[in-house]
Amino acid sequence: MAHCNTILSQILKLVPRHDFEVLAKKHHFGRTFRSASRWSQFVTMAIGQLSGRRSLRDLVDNVTAQQQRLYHLGSAKLSRSNLARINEDKPQELYQSLFATLLKRCKSVGPGHGFRFKNELYSMDASTIDLCLSVFPWASFRKAKGGIKLHVAMNHKGNLPEFVTVTDARTHEVNEGRQVDFPKGSIVAVDRGYTDYEWYKSLSDKGVYFVARLKSNATTRIVERREVDRSTGLSSDHTIEFTGVMTSKRCPIPLRRIRYRDPTTGKRYEFLTNNFSLAASTIAAIYKSRWQIELFFKWIKQNLKIKSFLGTSKNAVMTQIWIALCVYLLIAYLKFLSKSKKSMQQILNLLQMNLFEKWCIHDLLHGRSTERIPINPDQLSFVNKLTGQ
Repeated sequence: MAHCNTILSQILKLVPRHDFEVLAKKHHFGRTFRSASRWSQFVTMAIGQLSGRRSLRDLVDNVTAQQQRLYHLGSAKLSRSNLARINEDKPQELYQSLFATLLKRCKSVGPGHGFRFKNELYSMDASTIDLCLSVFPWASFRKAKGGIKLHVAMNHKGNLPEFVTVTDARTHEVNEGRQVDFPKGSIVAVDRGYTDYEWYKSLSDKGVYFVARLKSNATTRIVERREVDRSTGLSSDHTIEFTGVMTSKRCPIPLRRIRYRDPTTGKRYEFLTNNFSLAASTIAAIYKSRWQIELFFKWIKQNLKIKSFLGTSKNAVMTQIWIALCVYLLIAYLKFLSKSKKSMQQILNLLQMNLFEKWCIHDLLHGRSTERIPINPDQLSFVNKLTGQ
């Protein structure tokens, strides 16, 4: 029977193997491997993410059942103890670097953000991942609770998590926001959790635009008024200055305040921005698009394994999170390359159901009829005996 690549094999071909091995050598620690390898670790953990395995035993048993296919993936079968040891000991920085490599490839083929302006558009937010303090004592958060926090600045071109950090759950969102070096001329949408007037001033000095929510207790004075089209939900468009003693020192620059009422929900918003060139309705639409990062967090928590972990050490947890993010990029990359109209959820479902099938992945994503590799009649002899045929 002629060999044909499985769906999993075609997915893994999207990972530049030479680059992976260079990174694996760079981030190696401890003794050399005998039979196991970082590639085998990645393949096994990626299978766990794509197939939704729930435990270390479940994952290893699933991979063992497909042992005859591992050779064509360049991977070796790992025992539970081997996989647990590698996750525990080998530096998770390898997968941070792999994430950066895959992100670069995704950005080169990703679609635009859908707005007319050419500026890069980002949304930034953070999400807490709860952990059991008795099992993960290094993740102390509160008196009887553990957790870590995933900080993401998402590029709306392809909805890709471009800037990602994982910290302890105590770290405030804006502390990580200050560390992100956004490109000059880009636009960043954030919620009230990122309110920091010194940071707003710093972004303005760097030529970075922001769209945020104005706090209700902020004291301001109006410098200039502009007319708005009230039929679009806008109620005002003002240039303002802060008048508070501390606020005026931290942010001594004029900003733009836009008031908007959502016609669907009736909820009223006050947006704050340092961009004076875009239309007020566009500023409101930019903040509304920030919802995409909320959907991103919801998607990865529901579909990838970043809430239940196969190891208890910090390195094992971080390894699993970074591999999950790499798998997210691989799915996004498949979507971009295939130009499929299917959602990320639909694509993941298709991959899960056909992971070890020998199909053309392009035809699978487009719903085209495709031929399976023919089955030798001798392979059915055992089934025929059981059924009495």
